[in-house]
Amino acid sequence: MKSFFLTRRFFLVLTALIVGLVVAFFLPGWLPLVQLVLGLLVVLTLFDVGLLYAPARGQAGHVFGRRVLGDKLANGSDNDVAIYLENQYRFPIHTETIDEIPHQFQRRDVLFTATVKPGETTVIRYQLRPVKRGEYEFGAVNVYVASPLSLVRRRFRFDDSRVVPVYPSFLQMRQYELLAISNRLTEVGIKRIRRVGQSMEFEQIRPYVAGDDPRNINWKATARRATTGYAAEALVVNHYQDERAQQVYCLIDKGRVMRMPFNGLSLLDYAINATLVVSNIAILKHDKAGLVTFSHQAGTLLPADRRGGHMGKLLEVLYRQRTKYLETDYERLYITVKTNIRQRSLLILFTNFETLSGMQRQLPYLRRLAKDHLLLVVFFENTELRTFLDAPADTTQDVYNQTIAEKFAQEKRQIVRELNQYGIHSLLTAPHNLTVDTINKYLEFKARGLI
Repeated sequence: MKSFFLTRRFFLVLTALIVGLVVAFFLPGWLPLVQLVLGLLVVLTLFDVGLLYAPARGQAGHVFGRRVLGDKLANGSDNDVAIYLENQYRFPIHTETIDEIPHQFQRRDVLFTATVKPGETTVIRYQLRPVKRGEYEFGAVNVYVASPLSLVRRRFRFDDSRVVPVYPSFLQMRQYELLAISNRLTEVGIKRIRRVGQSMEFEQIRPYVAGDDPRNINWKATARRATTGYAAEALVVNHYQDERAQQVYCLIDKGRVMRMPFNGLSLLDYAINATLVVSNIAILKHDKAGLVTFSHQAGTLLPADRRGGHMGKLLEVLYRQRTKYLETDYERLYITVKTNIRQRSLLILFTNFETLSGMQRQLPYLRRLAKDHLLLVVFFENTELRTFLDAPADTTQDVYNQTIAEKFAQEKRQIVRELNQYGIHSLLTAPHNLTVDTINKYLEFKARGLI
């Protein structure tokens, strides 16, 4: 009986019969007609029950359904979910499907209707966007089936329970990886940066072909070839390759300043997603990627590497990171870097400074880091403040509020100038542009030969 439900059509007909009985009280001639319709409703309802609950013949069942999704979900990305429904009845069915998605999504619209012909399969597709890492528990897929009469519905339940972890956005990582392999990074805002100077290693001498840089012609080798019988015009050039095996470390601040939300995700999650993508791009560029997390106490240290399986280790480490509630200890960060990172490296520090005085308290440690390494400080623009500043000021109170807001925005820009004054590279960016802007900075440093 738990699978048995009466439909809206049944109750509408029943309501009409009740009205008919009331009318028949005053007009007795209507009573036989109402009784006939009532008997017909009972017969059709029983017939509908027989259609839906008749025993399945042979190996065929009634309705087969299943939910298809990955072994893990990507945080902050749209994850595809598919529900397959196969009609094994001998007649077309009308279905209403309710997927019991995890409570973290707080969605009440995961209800889908479909009509499935006998022997056919339909696919229901939708997307879920988690905004918090951790384990998500899916419930059952509830399929309510009605025959063409649609007086009774029968419920089928599939995939009773399943726990799926939500990891940092590996979907975003794969997207950038595919674009990098096919040289299409410009499609997502990655700039083509002209290489300045020579940050390259000599690889070999090869014959000149059209399009080679004339500055790379090796005139001495060309002259020697000419004396050994080769044609005089057989030029040879020096072939270079990018310097490899440079270390790129992402330093992630897990203090309370990284709990600020934007579009559902915390700043820490934006930093984690960007770290995953930048580390993968660095490995594709033949550099080594590493990770350091820190807060008021020592965090996780993953030494820089580029061997197979390193990205899997990085993904697992990032999955377990959580923000803390105390103020970050930059002195401890400096000690960790000084002790464990001996080779000059690119340090990408993801943090957030809201005030100039807050940055100046940490400036001595940032200067020490920049003395031994190439340091890039990445912090976040307050996008809500920017929206407020761009809105028209209609009253005196609005002018006053925008003046105060402009003071905070100006302080962010002052932080950038203060860091540049001490030779520390900085990047002030909106959370949704974090990944693209960080990759652009990394590629710029590579092009300028800074690492």
